[in-house]
Amino acid sequence: MQTGLDVLESQKFAPLRGKHVGLITNHTGLDSQGRSTVDILSHAPGVQLIALFSPEHGLAGRSDEKISSAKDPATGLPVHSLYGETLRPTDEMLKGIDALVFDVQDAGVRFYTYTTTMAYCIEEAAKRNIAFFVLDRPNPLGGEIVEGPMLDMDKTNFVAYFPLPVRYGLTIGELAQLFNAENHIDADLHVIAMKNWHRNYFFESTGTRWIPPSPNLRTTKGSVLYPGIEILQNAGVSVGRGTETPFEEFGAPWLNGDDVAAALNERHLAGLHFAAKPFIPIVGLYSGQRCGGVAVRITDRYRVRSMSMGMEAAMILHRLYPQQFDPEKLLLLIGNSDTIQQLQSGTPAEKIVASWSAALTAFDQIRRKYFLYK
Repeated sequence: MQTGLDVLESQKFAPLRGKHVGLITNHTGLDSQGRSTVDILSHAPGVQLIALFSPEHGLAGRSDEKISSAKDPATGLPVHSLYGETLRPTDEMLKGIDALVFDVQDAGVRFYTYTTTMAYCIEEAAKRNIAFFVLDRPNPLGGEIVEGPMLDMDKTNFVAYFPLPVRYGLTIGELAQLFNAENHIDADLHVIAMKNWHRNYFFESTGTRWIPPSPNLRTTKGSVLYPGIEILQNAGVSVGRGTETPFEEFGAPWLNGDDVAAALNERHLAGLHFAAKPFIPIVGLYSGQRCGGVAVRITDRYRVRSMSMGMEAAMILHRLYPQQFDPEKLLLLIGNSDTIQQLQSGTPAEKIVASWSAALTAFDQIRRKYFLYK
């Protein structure tokens, strides 16, 4: 498999020849030889790289805090942070640029902020007639499965740019095409497509090394579980940040791991098994406190439906711990009021999941217009 960056190199950078380029990237922008996009474009013949832009977690991908702009020590180029005080590139940042290039590994999940950063940059490029290039990369969750509730139209924000389901089954390049057309941005958008990527590929199928796209998304297993586990955090549940296996476990000081694991195993969720596992986070929520926890083991990633698991876990926690677990606090990431109301009223998780199906079918028809791969 070749990423969009590999393909651009094989094209000898022809699409960018003669252009003054601003590059939006981070530590995940690497070619098949392990060279960074920054290094490659700064030495590309006929290409003038004049500014760098970084999403959440910074150019090196190590920060969990808001970050400020700086200079890149290797190239001396300015690095403009698009997370923190400034979420969009400004006139001053874009001065002299006639092409923006985006090369960032995404997580394939609606509330992962890299897609919003991309969308904001596409919007700003369109306003200034700046060409926008996406160097495509794999969706680590594959391109076949869509799941989760659709975002309510009135709930767009930095963790929810556009009405999508939580797991949308598109590559970052396909998603850029959808945003550009469906949100009527009408930018001069170009996607440098991958070669030999297929929709049924999880990340392991690509034969490339997993580079954690953010500090806590350390494993491909964690990336598969991430959508359903992460939604629990705002309701006072540790999702494993500050442990060795974030998103592969969850817990809280008030939670009995044996009870919750047993209740989840009784649901016979496809591709998953649950076991009690206490843990003590060293940073983040409940830092230094012993948490009763549940470890999540994947037995078949093709059958896993992470959002169904998240709903089952939320229902069980609400039933067992009504004083500690408030479903209303899941709204920011779930982004769907009807789903929250059903959780609060005790609707069985399988009925909540079934209530998403009509909207998912409609979305599936829309997303297929933007497929670049089979």
